[in-house]
Amino acid sequence: FANGAQIIIDQFIVAAEDKWDQHCGIVLLLPHGMEGQGPEHSSARIERFLTLAAEDNMHVCQPTTAGQYFHLLRRQMIHRARKPMILFTPKSLLRAKAARSKVADLSSGTFEEVLGDPGAEAGTVDAEAVTRVVFCSGKVAYAAMELRDEHKAPLAVCRVEQLFPWPYGAVDYELRRYPNATEIVWLQEEPENMGAWNGIKGRLYEAHGDDYEIRRVSRPESGSPAGGSPTVHGQEQQDLLDAAVLA
Repeated sequence: FANGAQIIIDQFIVAAEDKWDQHCGIVLLLPHGMEGQGPEHSSARIERFLTLAAEDNMHVCQPTTAGQYFHLLRRQMIHRARKPMILFTPKSLLRAKAARSKVADLSSGTFEEVLGDPGAEAGTVDAEAVTRVVFCSGKVAYAAMELRDEHKAPLAVCRVEQLFPWPYGAVDYELRRYPNATEIVWLQEEPENMGAWNGIKGRLYEAHGDDYEIRRVSRPESGSPAGGSPTVHGQEQQDLLDAAVLA
């Protein structure tokens, strides 16, 4: 877990370029997921790595498909600029059927910083009817899309696969696909004081605050990264999804 290696991360990975002019392409694959199994399974601390990534010295990503994972690692190997990369992924997503990719998705294509709503791509989501665009990162996107489809809610769910550097252009492109949308929701499973929200909210407001109502949906502030009761976790998760999709 990342907290056991924090001194090495801070001194020799994050600061390597600025402090010693050493360029490092190391990839840290960190287990991080809100799965009701206690704080140890959710302790990768997205919020801390987004703070450490200042001055464009790291990439912080959370891929949600096998194809994205493959192309992200490939990009890391062939990229001219050698930067450390932090990858977050919950254990459940590594084996989830929804995260599988076709062979063609691996043999062609490239890493996408933002994945648009597959319903919009397939024509099952009416872009003209969408009034809310939900941006999120990680496995919560699949649950949000499932609930959206169940209730036929007029919204789109977009996955931000790269949290830093923030993909301004890709986010703007997705928003322009929905001309009647008036609301942006950032959905995260982590508590308000953790996860990506505090690292990216300024970027959302700066770029889109004049044109959209922006709000966050998350667990309330907490001193622990996650609870350890599957029952409580399930209740909290349902409340999150209802607030993002049905409210």
